[in-house]
Amino acid sequence: MLGKAAGRKIFHRLATIEDAKEILSKSASNEIGMETVRLEDAGGRVLAESVFSGVDLPPFDRAEMDGFAVVSEDLEGASERKPVRLKVSGSIGAGEPVHREIRRGECAEIATGAPVPRGADSVVMVEYTGRAGEYVKIFRGTTPGENVASAGSDIQVGEMILRGGTVLGTREIGILAAAGKRNVRVGRKPRVGIISTGDELVDVGERLSFGKIYDVNSSSLRAAVEEAGGEALYLGRTKDDYENVKKIIAEGIERCDILIISGGTSAGTGDLVYRVLEEACKPGILVHGLQVKPGKPTIIAADKGKPIFGLPGYPVSALIIFDQIVRPYLERLGRRPPSARGVLRGRLAERVNGARGRRWFLPVHVIRREERNSVYPVLSSSGAIGTLAKADGYIVVGEDVEFLDSGKEVVVNLFLDQVTSADLTVMGSHCPGLDLLLELLFRREGIRSKTANIGSLGGLGAVARGEADIAGIHLLDEESLKYNEPYVIKAGLPKGSFVKGYRRLQGIMVKKGTPKRVRNLKDVLLGDTILVNRNRGSGTRILTDHILKAVARERGLDLAELVKGIKGYRWEAKTHSAVAAAVHQGRADAGVGVKSVARAYGLGFIPIGYEEYDFVVNPESRNKDGVKAFLRYLRSEDFKGLLGRLPGYTV
Repeated sequence: MLGKAAGRKIFHRLATIEDAKEILSKSASNEIGMETVRLEDAGGRVLAESVFSGVDLPPFDRAEMDGFAVVSEDLEGASERKPVRLKVSGSIGAGEPVHREIRRGECAEIATGAPVPRGADSVVMVEYTGRAGEYVKIFRGTTPGENVASAGSDIQVGEMILRGGTVLGTREIGILAAAGKRNVRVGRKPRVGIISTGDELVDVGERLSFGKIYDVNSSSLRAAVEEAGGEALYLGRTKDDYENVKKIIAEGIERCDILIISGGTSAGTGDLVYRVLEEACKPGILVHGLQVKPGKPTIIAADKGKPIFGLPGYPVSALIIFDQIVRPYLERLGRRPPSARGVLRGRLAERVNGARGRRWFLPVHVIRREERNSVYPVLSSSGAIGTLAKADGYIVVGEDVEFLDSGKEVVVNLFLDQVTSADLTVMGSHCPGLDLLLELLFRREGIRSKTANIGSLGGLGAVARGEADIAGIHLLDEESLKYNEPYVIKAGLPKGSFVKGYRRLQGIMVKKGTPKRVRNLKDVLLGDTILVNRNRGSGTRILTDHILKAVARERGLDLAELVKGIKGYRWEAKTHSAVAAAVHQGRADAGVGVKSVARAYGLGFIPIGYEEYDFVVNPESRNKDGVKAFLRYLRSEDFKGLLGRLPGYTV
């Protein structure tokens, strides 16, 4: 499965998920024992053995209603017109000693839960009685056993009340308490050691210097372990040093049942984890490389019968592989039943190409409508934890699938038991101003919004298909030089669907104090100036190309000829922040974006002009409370005040 070439590991044969699970089950321990815990500490734990009751429930015949304990024969023929008159011999409260025997012609006042006295065989509800001194009139009869819970009618002595393997929730804790079980035997929680590797990592909350990233995996994997019923133990972070990695793995094996190491698992010469696991552990590496996307460079190893999972450093890869391989093993070790998350069916909103021989776990958005579920692929890198957090689940694209066409029915594996309900579905181009508006709606009206940032054209199409309530768009029509409205008309939507939003200032981002004097887009044609462009289909890209086309005409060229002389023109960034980061970090000299982002990065800004960020409303959603509130707050003074705080924004 492994090979060496010039100091670098090569993945000769990739294991499938099924292969990896089988190898793991044969090579690592599947038993960690039991422990006894107090009942109050047993919530969420798993019963290690079946529990049998040592008492009857209820332990005595007891009244189920407030009323009077009676002999049913005394009440034969009782009615509103002909009530039966009985003498009250006393009263019985819950928990009181046994009352004297009830004789014919007598009754006893009784409270719910109180023991039924000898001689009585039923309880008449107080609503059907009328007290008069030492006597009571009863206006209806009873049958033997009526309103009486007999001893053992719920649970009998010796009956199994909970089967081994049951997860103890509120109901289960209640029945154990009712049966008098002060302590219970449960499966011991698997102790899972978590190690992060990488010179590039810093603790969450520290200041990020260039080239550094936050240690995301140590926090997210701890949460995943706890969710799967394990006890997470963070063992620390180690730099890319062989002896450090070896030492922390050895310590982890002694203290834990399972080790999870994130980072350092791929085939680069700087990745040391596989070397340590291969040379210092017995039997060492079991699997190195999975036939999946994301998560190919996964390692599974073992030492002293304990499994070691080497997960990729990218957060999405790490969490997907945890869910597919580590979670099932952890649940089995902790005697927990396998997780059964929700699934639903839907139709793809756009075509998806396969992953060339690898099984692809592709995150998706699910847009729920009465007639169908629309599934939008979330195409991003395996390091995009923010994308994963916003997705509803994932679909599995088989390793032998060349492509899945638009409209294809797919099964979505949900991250939660069901898709989170929303009052408002907003798709299209992302904008900080829109975020402020949706947050205002939630704080003031409690309206929950579901968003999918799929670009202006994608959002427009989603509204036209009835999949979104509202889309945010900023598209310049080059023929009319108008923003947005011409696109709404071309999409076949009524004019009433178009709603004016606000404006935001676009311009050229440049680094302050740099020797290159970029004053306009013409200057990107000079010398070795590097441009970072926006992605095709975005409003900013349309604006950039529109300006460059004018320059091309001045020079007697077409756009394709002109851009051959622009370094970086084909470099497409998907967000304004990506453009700003490239300029800020010196990878590019200029890029077009909005002023607010340039300000956030401390960049120079050369204004080009205002673009219009508008909204398209689904005609079928106009009467929804969420849409009405959205449109109302869009025009509110509160929103205008918030928007005014963003540099370059105006209504």
